[in-house]
Amino acid sequence: MIWMLTVLASADASRYVFRNESVRPFSPFEVKVGVFNNKGEGPFSPTTVVYSAEEEPTKPPASIFARSLSATDIEVFWASPMEKNRGRIQGYEVKYWRHDDKEENARKIRTIGNQTSTKITNLKSSALYHLAVKAYNTAGTGPSSATVNVTTRKPPPSQPPGNIIWNSSDSKIILNWDQVKALDNESEVKGYKVLYRWNRQSSTSVIETNKTSVELSLPFDEDYIIEIKPFSDGGDGSSSEQIRIPKISNAYARGAGPSTSNACTLSAISTIMISLTARSSL
Repeated sequence: MIWMLTVLASADASRYVFRNESVRPFSPFEVKVGVFNNKGEGPFSPTTVVYSAEEEPTKPPASIFARSLSATDIEVFWASPMEKNRGRIQGYEVKYWRHDDKEENARKIRTIGNQTSTKITNLKSSALYHLAVKAYNTAGTGPSSATVNVTTRKPPPSQPPGNIIWNSSDSKIILNWDQVKALDNESEVKGYKVLYRWNRQSSTSVIETNKTSVELSLPFDEDYIIEIKPFSDGGDGSSSEQIRIPKISNAYARGAGPSTSNACTLSAISTIMISLTARSSL
């Protein structure tokens, strides 16, 4: 190994630039720094590796594909450049803009490393978007891929489930509710999510069904908070008001939440009416 030596005469120097037009981009160099004065040389620092400036990627990503996940989310996929780049790739930059907007106002997100897909969120529903992908490194971005188009899905149903009625017996809670019908500009209802939890807990369990009723096997030694919402290709729809089912022992019980068929707003926890019928003793 042949070392090159450069002497900086200033004691305040903390930077040195080595210039050589024949050096290839991103070439490694071993470097160590020492000190000296009029009495001689001091010790050198440990050897470290530094790199010459790199060249930005020269080839675009290939096989760009985008799909709609919901009314607000899309996912885009791509492949590494087909031909070898002169510059290394540190990651990829995805540029996206709505059809009604100007490309120069496009938003950008970056991935790191070899990741070749990403999700884009918080988009407008029923909107056409354009996307393009570039590779990047510390020198800059490379050429853009071809532009692809994707349209987000219709928004989820805005109407929450109404007329929720519950019955409980033998450690079971049976829930029934009215069917939700989507508007013309909304995604069709695919089913319902029933969310329930203990009143004293924050973690929620979820059951999905394509019917307008469900049976839950739950012990009656706790109060339960239950709510129901439709789901669709556009995402989850509006949730019903929360229904509180109180702790019950040795009794059959039934109750109902307030009708939300014509409701425009949601309140916190609904009030329920309970009727109890004592079990006959044998």
